[in-house]
Amino acid sequence: MSNIKCTNLRFNIDKPLDRQAWEYLQGIDKDEFKSYSHAAAVALTEYFKNYYRKKDDPYFETREREERFVEQIVSAVEAAVEKALPTFLAACFTKMVMPYNAAAPTINITNMNENNVSADDIDFDFVGG
Repeated sequence: MSNIKCTNLRFNIDKPLDRQAWEYLQGIDKDEFKSYSHAAAVALTEYFKNYYRKKDDPYFETREREERFVEQIVSAVEAAVEKALPTFLAACFTKMVMPYNAAAPTINITNMNENNVSADDIDFDFVGG
């Protein structure tokens, strides 16, 4: 004997929320949701899981958005590194293959502090101190 509970859902199409719910049910992907019951169970479970999580942790949504933002940044950096890596490695291998007696490029560092500015001369009020 199966353990099935029955209930009826009623949608008042004159109410925008009910109409939208009904339209979602009419357009569900039959490969992903096998029935109205399955779609309703997934929707209710996700809704109340998020509802109670937000109720217990008011900063949940903010942290979730921050985590998505960090994931986007990490993905962008990974893509940029992946794109630049072949050029970087080629330059490294070229320097490794360069004969030892060849003149290596030199950088002439003269006076990096041309304005003679010291840390005492900087106004740090913008930091909030």
